[in-house]
Amino acid sequence: MTEQAAPSPLRAGTRLERVLRAGLLAVTAELNPPDTADPQAVYDAALVLSEVADAINCTDASGANVHMSSLGMAALLVRAGYEPVYQMSCRDRNRIALQGDLLGAAALGIGNVLCLTGDDVTAGDQPQARRVFDLDSLQLLQTIRSMRDGGQFLSGRKLARPPRVFLGAAENPFAPPIEWRALRLAKKADAGARFIQTQYIFDVPVFTRFMAQVRDLGLDQRLYILAGVGPLRSPRAAEYMRTHVPGVVIPEEVIDRLNKTPKARWLEQGMQICVENIAQVRALPGVAGFHVMAYRQEEMVAEIIRRAGLFPRVSAAALGSKPAPGRKPIAGSSRAQSVDPG
Repeated sequence: MTEQAAPSPLRAGTRLERVLRAGLLAVTAELNPPDTADPQAVYDAALVLSEVADAINCTDASGANVHMSSLGMAALLVRAGYEPVYQMSCRDRNRIALQGDLLGAAALGIGNVLCLTGDDVTAGDQPQARRVFDLDSLQLLQTIRSMRDGGQFLSGRKLARPPRVFLGAAENPFAPPIEWRALRLAKKADAGARFIQTQYIFDVPVFTRFMAQVRDLGLDQRLYILAGVGPLRSPRAAEYMRTHVPGVVIPEEVIDRLNKTPKARWLEQGMQICVENIAQVRALPGVAGFHVMAYRQEEMVAEIIRRAGLFPRVSAAALGSKPAPGRKPIAGSSRAQSVDPG
């Protein structure tokens, strides 16, 4: 009788990692940073999201606009007993600062890390700022994996205690050339990513084709893919997003639907479109959960999660580390080799 391989240890033991490894549908939500040094602003916004999400994303100067730092917000969330996803952008820091911030985050109890290249400074309100881009998202993933699994810095110097982190990355299924996006995703899996949060999904047919490519490459068995969704507040907001937010694609029929809606019902219609998109995307094989975004509209995010049937969330006590029956383990979640690739 062949002895069954023992399951590998959790990489960070975060709630998000345990929900995904248990084969449950995960929900993350985006906390947009305040323009203040008052920690209460973070606590107030996070309170609403903590009730409906498994983890809360702390954005890192998204759109190249300065706000409270992602590391600062994530530390505040940990202090309050919430689970953050710490976003790390390569735009503003070199490899020395990125490695140091990662160690600091791990020491503060931050276990989920999302690696980003970052929007160019020309997208923000201070375009004269100097770019860094010493690393890109793939290189940052490789660097953190080396620190975690190899116990050393990029220089080769040894770490006394490696960080325990659950690694993620972002993906935009709508960026041209679309046919190459799944192959790009494979590179992120190879670099060490285990969960993926996508750009806003408004064009479900294109995302459906993307997920078919993902499955053809076997990436649904290597990555937990969280589909990015969010509401549109008005036709004007929709036009602004697809014109000014990098990577956002909104089909004309979505804009037309909002234009044909009375102004008093724009917000309701935008939320309904989001709920309908969630229902369609949820049916796609390989989708492991949702990442819900709405700029400084935490109450709206919570309402969408409830309307879409993604609430209530599973209790922490009910979580286990084994995959749900019928789901193949993600690469790295069971030890089929002597070295765990997760």
